[in-house]
Order: sequence, then C-alpha cells, then structure tokens
Amino acid sequence: MATAYRPYEPGTEPRGHLVPAALKAPFQGRVWREFLYVLTSLPMAIVTFVYTVTMIALGAGLLITFLGVPVLGAALAGCRALGVVERARARALLGLEVAEPEPVLGRRGGRGGRRGPVAWVGALLRSGTSWRHVIYALIHLPWAVFSFGFAVSFTAYGWGFTTYPLWRWVFPRYMDEPGLQIFGDDHGHNFYLDTPFEITVTCAAGVLVLLLTPWVMRGLTSVDRIMVSGLLGPSRLASRVWELESDRGTVVDTAAADLRRIERDLHDGAQARLVALAMDLGLAKEKLEEDPEAAAKMVDEAHGEVKLALQELRDLARGIHPAILTDRGLGPALSALAARCTVPVTVTVDLPQRPAPAIEGIAYFTVSELLQNISKHSGAHTAEVDLWRSDDRLLIQITDDGRGGAETAAGSGLAGLAERIDAVDGILVVHSPAGGPTTVTAELPWR
Repeated sequence: MATAYRPYEPGTEPRGHLVPAALKAPFQGRVWREFLYVLTSLPMAIVTFVYTVTMIALGAGLLITFLGVPVLGAALAGCRALGVVERARARALLGLEVAEPEPVLGRRGGRGGRRGPVAWVGALLRSGTSWRHVIYALIHLPWAVFSFGFAVSFTAYGWGFTTYPLWRWVFPRYMDEPGLQIFGDDHGHNFYLDTPFEITVTCAAGVLVLLLTPWVMRGLTSVDRIMVSGLLGPSRLASRVWELESDRGTVVDTAAADLRRIERDLHDGAQARLVALAMDLGLAKEKLEEDPEAAAKMVDEAHGEVKLALQELRDLARGIHPAILTDRGLGPALSALAARCTVPVTVTVDLPQRPAPAIEGIAYFTVSELLQNISKHSGAHTAEVDLWRSDDRLLIQITDDGRGGAETAAGSGLAGLAERIDAVDGILVVHSPAGGPTTVTAELPWR
C-alpha cells in the first residue's frame, strides 16, 4: 500500500498535538474517573466488609441451630448482590467489562421437579463464585484504605504545591507566618517556604507530582481491576463449561438441521422419483402383452428416471460426505468442488499431512458453502482458495473480486457458518468492504 507524505509546514499541526500528552494526562477524564473510583471504593469496602463479617459470623454461630444455614445463604446472596454493584462501578468508572458469573442453580427437587429454597441455599453454599465474593469483601477493605489514603494525599500535595503561589498570602495575612512551615522546634529553628526560590521549587515539585498522578492512579486501579475480574467474574472453568454447553447446542442444532435436510431431499427428490418409477414399471408390465411398443417406451422413460434418481442420490451422498474426500483428502476434494463452481477458482493446498477427519469435513463444507455464496451473490469473476497449516491450526482463506458487502450479521448464511466453526473452537473473519474484494479467513484446530 502506497502512502503519500507531504513536507512539514509550521502552524499546520493538529490542535491536540500542540500540548504533549504528558502535560494533558492530569486533566484527562480517565484520571478523574479512576480517582473517583478510588474515593468511592473506601465507603463501598466498609459496607461490604461489615456486612460480610457480620453475616458470616452470625451464620457460623447459629450453625448449632437450624437457622445457621439460611443465614449463611443470605450472607452469600448479599455478597453476590454487592458484587453486582462493584462490577457496575468498575464498568462505569474504569471501563472494565466483567461478565456476570454463573447463576446459582439448585438441584431439582420436590414435587414436579421444582427447585426449592433448600436446594437454592445448598447451591449457594457449594458455589465457588459465592465464596470468591466473600474473599473479595475481606481483602478489598485494607487495599481500599491504602489506595484511598495514598491517592488523596498524592493528589492533594500535587495540586497544593502547584498552586502554592496563589494561596501563600493566607499565612502572613491570617496566621502571622511568612509562609508554609516545613519544620520547626522549640529552639526557634523554623523553615518556611517564603523566598521566591523556595516558592518556585515548591511549585515545580507540585507540577512533577501532578504529572505522576495519572500513573499512580493507573497503578492503584490496576490492582482493583485484577481483584474485580478475578474474584467477581466467572471462573475460567465456568466460562469454559458455558462455552462448551453453547457449542454442544450448536452442534446438536446443526446435526438436527442436516438430518431434516437429508430427510427432505430424500422425500422430495429420490423417494418421489422411485415411487413414480415403480408406478411406471407397473403400468409397463400390464401393457407388455397388449402393447409391447408402448411398454418399451415406458421402460425407456423409467430408465431415464432411474438415472436421475441415482444422480440425486449421488449428490445427496456427496453433500453428506464426499467419497473423494475420504479417499484422497482435501486437495483433490476441493479441486473437484472448484470445478463445479460457476466462477473460475484457483485452489492451493499446502498441508504436510491430513488433519483429523472431523476437521477435514468441516473444512470441506466451509469452502463449499463459501464458494456457493460467491457463485450466487458476489458477482465475482475469479476466486482463490488457500489452505495451509500454522502450528496446530488449519488456516483457510478464500478471496474473490466481487462487489463485497458480505458480513456475519445475524440471520445471514455467514453467521450460521461462523457458529458452526466456533463450535469446534474455530474462528471466522470476514473482510468485505463495499466494492470488494472479499476475503474470508477461517481458522480451525488441527486435531
């Protein structure tokens, strides 16, 4: 890609670039939002800590009675509710997006398989997410106290020293002192910031502190980000379970849709032709003695129907799993697929060995569906298909010179294809600007 450069002309710089980023940082909204987060963390931490300690201690003390378990359940439920507030606060002030943790699902019990309160409390007590909320409530308070004191002191000293020349007049006018006292003792040894040099040094020190403020806030809130995302979000195991459950649902729905398609094709295509063929052969059998010529003509028509039915069955079998893919692999199979495409397609396959059969099948049908989209919708004149292996991944890239505009929006064919690829931990990326060209890249696991 060629990039044009023009010579530098004084006075043509964008306005935002006239001030260095380091000087603008203390006045940016992000710094003040982080400072506000640190300020509000202390009261929130106090409320959370007091509630958690009180309820957990009360529940533990009541375990000798039947009231201890529900009190502990209420304590954990309250901690999870406070976690919702903490995630919302982090999202609003820190821009930290933390997914909701897995819901509490009690075991089915009772009449009709309903979940009862006892099962719900038991699920709360067994949930690792609930106890991670408790840990957050306990460790957040000491950190909130430290970060509050440090952030407030740092910010106060920074702005106070920076603006010291503006408010130094308060000392001689109201306190009968020449300036801000740094130290003093009973022997009359005092040090005041009152000379022009000392005032200038104080102001410079304040500016330096202000310039460091964004990085201090960034460091303090980084710890909060780690605690919120690590303790109040879903665990990696839970996220993986959800992902696998979603992928399993996608695979099941895809398999059911394929079965319905096969059943529909058999019922409306080959089965209908075979039924008509049986009827024609029955009529030909009846006319064999009366009108041999008419019977021969009907048998000839039936022979044509048999050929069509065989062709439909062959196409259907190819749609399920082509024999050439099983026997010879992706290279010959994709070449045969490209030969049937209405757009000239160049196929390049660079694979040292064959991937897993399931991945091989997914790769084949991915290319098949994308080539069908190119034939029907792209208006392209040529297309290219490239396959290669990178580490433990199979990469597929299909490019065409069509009109572009393809997207994976909900309801499109590419959206369904992306879901199928995602079900096996794959990725589908579409780059299709208006006017083309279109490049679709699919990444699949090798095994």
